Amino acid sequence: MRHFCTLSEQEIRDWVQEIGESKFRAGQLVEWVYKKFCLSFDRMTNLSKSFREKLQSSFYLPSLSLKNTQLSLDKETIKYLWELKDGSLVESVLIMNDEKRTLCVSSQVGCNARCAFCASGKQGLKRNLEAGEIIEQVVQVEATLREKGEKLTNIVFMGMGEPLDNFEGVIASLKTITSENMLNVSKRRITVSTVGVVEGIQKLAEEGLGVNLVLSLHAPTQHVRKKIIPYARKYELADVLRVMREYSKKTKRDVTYEYILIEGINDQDEHAAQLAELIKRDQCTINLIPYNPVPGLKIRRPSNERIAAFKEILSGAGVRNTQRYTKGKDIAAACGQLALQQNTGLKIGVEAV
Repeated sequence: MRHFCTLSEQEIRDWVQEIGESKFRAGQLVEWVYKKFCLSFDRMTNLSKSFREKLQSSFYLPSLSLKNTQLSLDKETIKYLWELKDGSLVESVLIMNDEKRTLCVSSQVGCNARCAFCASGKQGLKRNLEAGEIIEQVVQVEATLREKGEKLTNIVFMGMGEPLDNFEGVIASLKTITSENMLNVSKRRITVSTVGVVEGIQKLAEEGLGVNLVLSLHAPTQHVRKKIIPYARKYELADVLRVMREYSKKTKRDVTYEYILIEGINDQDEHAAQLAELIKRDQCTINLIPYNPVPGLKIRRPSNERIAAFKEILSGAGVRNTQRYTKGKDIAAACGQLALQQNTGLKIGVEAV
């Protein structure tokens, strides 16, 4: 059986025709799932009982069971812990900022990138998520927001996993998320984050989807980057920056570089100067992210004074930069922390560090 949300709009039409149903049934199905956010065939009341039985014997829906939610003290961040059909756990994080409602979705169970600062890779990669499992994160959270008269405004592929290592699943989910007749989220409001999978960036450009692409840079040199991101041993920094610039040129979007500041590793004045020299000719923004502590990882967040000094050097060199202010620290909103807690029994939160 297939997850219903793995089907494209054309595949839904084809299946309806194959079982001898009227063409308009396809439109009804799309409306129930992607406009009414209904994930139960039994609740699709304008479909005949026999048609619903055919759906239930051919597809499963839903596949994500909500195992836990956590609301931050400032009530601006909600973390969702989902259990999949095989018992695996993944997370989504909803960030609420004024009128914006941004959902961070996972694309894999675990992660093979094993970045030094991230909880997602601590247990390695278990498997890729199906497109339907990615899409369903969006549908389920959207359903809860619509009940409150709100809706998602932005989607970011920055949760558990390296999105471009699950290329087919991510591309299929993006097509459904951006389809006018389905979830209809503007491509300008969707961001895919990567540690720098060169061939994946090239293939994404060829797809022509035009979504925003963010590079997890985190270091100004190949030498320092290898200490933080094991994938840097496979992909040279020069090659990663080249394909990022090519993607920016093709999509006519500015480049965004994420830079997690880690005490004593990539936060010194010399690193800031090297970073400014590296990207000063790019039409770009550096998004500085003070490290969000993860239990079991012996790396630390820089002081506020060190962060300010780093920013000042970038600004003085004419490099546009922003600082992401940490949200959800009290609920461990960084990627993979809640799933790690569930799997290992570790206490999650700043107090555990």
